[in-house]
Amino acid sequence: MTSTHLAPPAFISNQVTKSRRFYRELRPRIKPALTVVCGGWEQCAPDYRLKRGDFPYWSLEFVAGGEGDLVLAGKEHRLERGVVFAYGPGVPHEIRTRPESPLRKYFVDFCGQGSAAKLVAAGLAEGVCRRLGKDDEVRLAFDQLIGEGLKTSLRAERLVTLRLETLLELVGDGAAPAEARAWRAFQTYQRCRDILEARAGELRTADAVAQASHVTSSHLSRLFIRFCGQPPYQVLIRLRMNQAAARLEEGGRLVREVADEFGLDAYHFSRVFKRVHGLSPEKFLKNRAGFGLS
Repeated sequence: MTSTHLAPPAFISNQVTKSRRFYRELRPRIKPALTVVCGGWEQCAPDYRLKRGDFPYWSLEFVAGGEGDLVLAGKEHRLERGVVFAYGPGVPHEIRTRPESPLRKYFVDFCGQGSAAKLVAAGLAEGVCRRLGKDDEVRLAFDQLIGEGLKTSLRAERLVTLRLETLLELVGDGAAPAEARAWRAFQTYQRCRDILEARAGELRTADAVAQASHVTSSHLSRLFIRFCGQPPYQVLIRLRMNQAAARLEEGGRLVREVADEFGLDAYHFSRVFKRVHGLSPEKFLKNRAGFGLS
């Protein structure tokens, strides 16, 4: 049974000043599939302290703001924005906020066969607490999860599960290095990546991205190879061709017009588009027409 307005169950802390929570399967039957139990966002009270020796479900928590301390499987960690951690059956944990800067955090509790394996795949084996690089994406994913969790539609259960799976993928993809020097380099990479993504339409070369990011071209290349596994130009080309595909999907434009928009002649544009998407722009449009999408 699903409810979004019940009083919090016993395992949910009431040491909060604000919260936005949902409750789905508080008494889940044994299921082979991933099942979301509950989740939400909460602003902790200055005296927030939660200590458990066990927990009936698997839980993923993400710190959106504030500061605190965590003892997870006997190891101590500092909690601050961007930190993510998980626990579950048989994993003792203690969460404390710092009164001068109360924690604001998201959580989702879930169960089902393969739950532990999914956390391991996301880089959160038992006792692991780590920092994410691009935490805004995880925050948005949690907000979307809560939004679906508060719905009562027939498809809400499946949509909530899909949101959780997406969230776990983002967490797995968003790991940031722990060592201080590497962390600074990662932050520089993220800044450069943000600029590249925001201005891919106008920045046509890796040198232009480097100039806009105020780093040298060689440094930009090293950062992308280290943290992305691809040179910046390849990332830029893929983004530009994704934008080109979106322009073509809008309809009403010739291939040469889209090519002109991206500063390429039609022949070169077609070659690059095919290299990225596996088919020419003309074939792309033909396929969409065949599926009734244009």
